[in-house]
Amino acid sequence: MEKERLKSLTAVHVKLLAFDLLALTRTPHTFSRRGLFLSRAETLGTVTSRDHKPGRFLKFAVDDGTGCVPCILWLNHLTSPHFAPRRAADQDGLLMAAGVAASQSSEVRIGAVVRVRGRITSYRGSVQITVANVVVERDPNAEILHWLDCLRLARKVYDRRSISCP
Repeated sequence: MEKERLKSLTAVHVKLLAFDLLALTRTPHTFSRRGLFLSRAETLGTVTSRDHKPGRFLKFAVDDGTGCVPCILWLNHLTSPHFAPRRAADQDGLLMAAGVAASQSSEVRIGAVVRVRGRITSYRGSVQITVANVVVERDPNAEILHWLDCLRLARKVYDRRSISCP
């Protein structure tokens, strides 16, 4: 059990650069990076494309200089069958989530620097992030600080954990 816990970071948003995120290996229930299981990620970069279908979704790509990460922000909380059980159990919470998603989608513009957190998912065989939250970064140093965090975490945490566990 301890070895499995050390080989998994599925409960946290791991900071990854696009080249690392896009190279993840798909496993039956999650994704893996050099034997380390991941399910959530954080990335930061410039929005380079935007496809908005009102009331359905916002697809956009985030370029951090190492690649473009496809992202999808669902906007159909009130109409999708996927959310039906939650609509019955927590109508107020779902209304709030729908409002937050709509607000966040309006801030995602081409050329904006955004920080995206969400679940790592796959669509038609390609890795993407299903967005939990997205914020526009106003700090001009945010991108370089994210790069440095990603490199430090890869060396000292992600790689070490996967190597230390047989």
